[in-house]
Amino acid sequence: MTLSERLRAALIEGHREGNALLPADTHDPRIDSDIVLAPAAVLVAITERPEPGLILTQRSSSLRKHPGQVAFPGGRVDESDPDEIAGALREAREEIGLPPDRVQIIGISDRYHTFTGFDIVPVLGVIPPDLPLVPQQSEVDDWFELPLAFALDPTNRVHKSMIFEGVERHYYEIFWQDRRIWGVTAAILANLSRRLGYDRIAA
Repeated sequence: MTLSERLRAALIEGHREGNALLPADTHDPRIDSDIVLAPAAVLVAITERPEPGLILTQRSSSLRKHPGQVAFPGGRVDESDPDEIAGALREAREEIGLPPDRVQIIGISDRYHTFTGFDIVPVLGVIPPDLPLVPQQSEVDDWFELPLAFALDPTNRVHKSMIFEGVERHYYEIFWQDRRIWGVTAAILANLSRRLGYDRIAA
């Protein structure tokens, strides 16, 4: 069975079992109000290796929002995008030069709502290893490949909380080498870990 087939089967099985997931990154009451969330999508690009990897970016330190944070390639879905998958592929091409035709789409995972007003759809895809990816410097300072097994292992995830704007916000944090992966990115990885059967108990 190929990596794509294994991931697709695990994703289907995870949805069938209905594992407990994180609906939002903050439990902020504003998410449950009548605000309209903006559509967004990220590409969870997994490299086809004996030990698969996961492509992540380091956002530009000059950005106004979330400068320097680790993130999946992705962003807001444009009106010109036919769907979330097209939006994720377009953003990945713009941010790191990933050709859409090199991505084998597996499917989409669980939507994730943020207190900043986005409805994020993670799009899973398998890509060949060692593609010559080039970061778009206005948006991305760097990109790196994280071992998928490390990213999804629940023992590498720490559950934390902080008070921000008077609200207690819960989040996950993952450290790999000198990279800090946290917030929405870590939460999406936690959800994916549960869907793929790495851990089945919500923290």
